[in-house]
Amino acid sequence: MLTYQDLTGPEQRIWDACATGAPVDLRGGDPAEDDPVGGAAWGDGRTVRAEAIATALLGGEGPAGPVRVLYLIGARITGRLDLRGLTAAGELRVEGCHFEEQVVLRDATLRSTSLSRCRIPGLDGWLLKVDGNLFFEESVLDGRLTLTRAHITGELRLSGARLTATELLDGGEPDPARAPGVWALWAGGLVMDGGCFARKGFHARGGLRLVGARFNGGLFMERARIDNRGGDALTGDDLSASTLALADGFTAVGSIRLPGAAIRSRLTLDGAVLDGCGTVALDGKRLTAGDLQLTPAATPDGTVDLQDAQTAVLHDNARSWPADTRLDGFAYTSLQTDAAPERVSRRLAWLASLPGYSPQPYEQLAAWYRKIGHDDDARRVLLEKQRRRRRTLGLPGRLWGRVLDATVGYGYRPWQAVLWLGGLALLGTLVFRHGAPHQVKPGEGIPFNPLVYTLDLLIPIGGLGQRTAWYWTGAQQWFGYSLTALGWLLTTAVLAGISRTLNRA
Repeated sequence: MLTYQDLTGPEQRIWDACATGAPVDLRGGDPAEDDPVGGAAWGDGRTVRAEAIATALLGGEGPAGPVRVLYLIGARITGRLDLRGLTAAGELRVEGCHFEEQVVLRDATLRSTSLSRCRIPGLDGWLLKVDGNLFFEESVLDGRLTLTRAHITGELRLSGARLTATELLDGGEPDPARAPGVWALWAGGLVMDGGCFARKGFHARGGLRLVGARFNGGLFMERARIDNRGGDALTGDDLSASTLALADGFTAVGSIRLPGAAIRSRLTLDGAVLDGCGTVALDGKRLTAGDLQLTPAATPDGTVDLQDAQTAVLHDNARSWPADTRLDGFAYTSLQTDAAPERVSRRLAWLASLPGYSPQPYEQLAAWYRKIGHDDDARRVLLEKQRRRRRTLGLPGRLWGRVLDATVGYGYRPWQAVLWLGGLALLGTLVFRHGAPHQVKPGEGIPFNPLVYTLDLLIPIGGLGQRTAWYWTGAQQWFGYSLTALGWLLTTAVLAGISRTLNRA
């Protein structure tokens, strides 16, 4: 540990100000020269050793009294600021500074800490505990920011910050062969009691790894950008948050993966750009959200997978669903769309575009239509489900399915059977009005009636007395056989439709 006599002039100024929290400003006044990215050229008058900062924070006592806030502006910080496993006595507030080496806060316990508008070659905050806020606003981190299993009781602010994965510091782009492991932010298991804000100006080259992280105050990334082409832009398996806002121009180049994530209030991708580079744009398998706003600025480039996800309210638009959309098991209570008016034909086209056949998306949509009182639309959806299923059957099944569809609409349009019966009855009446039938017992029985005779042939159960009293020969005889066969077919289809309706009930 350094003593006061070991300190340089700027370092003694810092110690003298710690008791009051007054800022020590070492800037020269020229905005171009004060840019911390070029801070390696700053001279001795602006140079502070990391060891001096650590001694002030950890010693707890300066010349003027206990350390309250170490507030430093515009310094070049040499050496490694290493606070691993240690507890700081006061707050650390650093602005516009140039760190020459990585900052190590592994397993440290800090009060509110701000490293804003700084240039930092990476930060290791594994198991970091911050009683208060942690700010990196407008900082440039040339190296990974690690907050694995950190716990922050206040807010985490990253708005305007620029993060670059260590693997990309040579200025290259992510290599698709290794991109899934290229991370600019590594924060699995992070616990945030307050909100996390990475809004306008936040740019990460490399992905954000947030597996199992908890954002009790929400994660807000409006107008942020993440570039990890060919890999994962954001991985949040089993992440939990009150709100997750990836909206208002948020751009992800790479996959967003949120399998098993739990968003208590709102997950919004309103106005977002999801560029999955032709692979996975959004993986939301088993996701739960109170309100899901899937209304991007453009159709996602890649798969949208919401299998077994659940939401109370789904908001979508004409750009929500790419060609490869997967919704098997996706459950929602309500649907909202910016396409007005809401038309069942649009929803049927939505389901028709899904790859393969699964009954659940149709049944889910039908349940929603029933809930809002649109029973006719619900029946139409279920009819389309049967037609989609028919394409998966063998030839006999497809033929019988077409019969059910044409006659009773798979039980959802029983009135079609009445039309068939009426049409065949009219045709039979016209055919049997011409020619002379033969009596089974000459001189006995009821008079011949072509309409009643046709109905007697079409209705296989019971009898109206005509077919037992009269018969035909020639072409009418074969026509009568055809009516009888059609009657049996129609009756079977009606019974099958009734059975399907009863089973649904």
